[in-house]
Amino acid sequence: MKKLSKCNTRFWVTGAMGLALAMLPLVSCESSGSKHAAPRGDVDTSTRTYTDADALNTEVSVIRNMIDKESVKAMWRAKLLLSKNASSGAAKTLFADTAKKVHALYFKSLSAKKYLEAVTYYDALRAVEYPELQSLPQGHDALVSLLKKNVPGLKPVANTGASVSDYIKGTVTVYVDKGIKVQHGVGYSDGVLGSGFFISSDGYIVTNHHVIADCVDPEYDGFARLYIRLSEDPDTKIPAKIIGYDSSIDLALLKTEVSAPYVFNLGSSSDLDVGDKVSAIGSPLGLERTLTSGVISSKDRELFSSGKVFQIDTAVNSGNSGGPLIDSKGNVQAVVFAGVQNYQGLNFAIPVEYLKNELPILYAGGERKHPWVAAYGKTKRRSGSGAENEGLSVEYVMPGGSALRADLAVGDTVIACDGVPISSIDDLKSEFMKRTFGTIVVLSVLDSAGEKKDRIVYLDERPEWPGLTVYEHDALAQALVPIIGMDLTPASTQNKKSYIISRVIKGSIADQSGFSENDPVEIIRTELSKEKDAIAVQLYAKKRKNGFLDVALGFTAALDDQFYF
Repeated sequence: MKKLSKCNTRFWVTGAMGLALAMLPLVSCESSGSKHAAPRGDVDTSTRTYTDADALNTEVSVIRNMIDKESVKAMWRAKLLLSKNASSGAAKTLFADTAKKVHALYFKSLSAKKYLEAVTYYDALRAVEYPELQSLPQGHDALVSLLKKNVPGLKPVANTGASVSDYIKGTVTVYVDKGIKVQHGVGYSDGVLGSGFFISSDGYIVTNHHVIADCVDPEYDGFARLYIRLSEDPDTKIPAKIIGYDSSIDLALLKTEVSAPYVFNLGSSSDLDVGDKVSAIGSPLGLERTLTSGVISSKDRELFSSGKVFQIDTAVNSGNSGGPLIDSKGNVQAVVFAGVQNYQGLNFAIPVEYLKNELPILYAGGERKHPWVAAYGKTKRRSGSGAENEGLSVEYVMPGGSALRADLAVGDTVIACDGVPISSIDDLKSEFMKRTFGTIVVLSVLDSAGEKKDRIVYLDERPEWPGLTVYEHDALAQALVPIIGMDLTPASTQNKKSYIISRVIKGSIADQSGFSENDPVEIIRTELSKEKDAIAVQLYAKKRKNGFLDVALGFTAALDDQFYF
């Protein structure tokens, strides 16, 4: 089981406020360097006049250079260009050329039976309203059916009369042999131990990514060989290969050349509620064939950026990672993946819906990377309705990102994705999880005036640390909107570090730290952690809620959370 440190639990992010400036620990941080420095002296500041025709021609040239390497993105940008230059012959020709290229790629992937690629190209053509869409032989639903046809785990298995001993037979020990490590001149066997479970009779197994991470990490240059051990034959190491993996959701799909002694059915976590009994099976501390029971403690813990996970009080330990969490009928309802070190009964599991969404992509092979549109938002609550949701409120849009290029704006409320209703950030994350990056979606929004509009948005590859990308692509005052939740307006032309808070995002670090609109603040410095997965912010503030007394504050915030999309 993956034991979460103080950093990767994200617990220290929400409302994390330091003491006095002098007391803020910054030992593990490195300077952000010249990221927000003034313009260099060698920058040409001479005045140039650009016409609309110049802008059009420049964009046409850029898109032309993208067609072969980034065909879908080129088509998307050509569509946006055409929508703003409907009478331009150059824009019409460009869109036709890019669409023709994607059309050809669709047929190529369909011919090769690469249905994941085919559905990606089809959806992109559909989003830009490709004129010949109806002539394509396979539509979205047909392609998804073909994609899922042979994916292990998605078809129910007849397990009538199965017993606990059968469940144990279907669970395996996953072992990564890392050879010998030498400490103080003595050699020790080195390896990683985890659990997994069969989802097909021909040997497909689900486990956690972190169990097999050394086998796929390009920066790991040591020895690593993957095996599984069956519960009935713990002495035999059976070679296994990695089919697909996802570090963000912490899932991996393995394949062994054995006939599974028992195959689990994947259930539906919507059938579970807080207090329902569940059991975990695995090899905690190497003790194979171990079953422990407990209850669902919570269904909506925001433990990682891709969505909510289960909190369980079922006893799990190192070695349980990747094992099944089953209900009373033996159906897998979640995958055990983490616990908080030194705290008993505080453990977590990945809901089975995430696994079912991921399986077609994992089965296609390789590393699964998630999409995003370079924006940040929160679930919008209907005024006066308590917990009733009405969409995803856009709180920030990154310069240079696909959301901004598609005219998604702060104040918009996302209400649908490709026609599927969106009532919360979780809904949109769920839709994005069904897709790969490199395609196009239509986001229906209500703008700040309440007018419904469709935004055609390209799904880019989500960076490992979205907040770092924001920090590197935007001015500091705007970058702090998603990072700590305060929107800043310059307060002085003389002191470039002096600001007035113009907006505080509800539920953010700034909000929980007692900041309000119109509070004056002065940013002292920002520093990135050594791993660049977190940022420290130091500032002076005069908080209205404190009677405008001067106070020195320090914040530490992770550069990833579930509100980036």
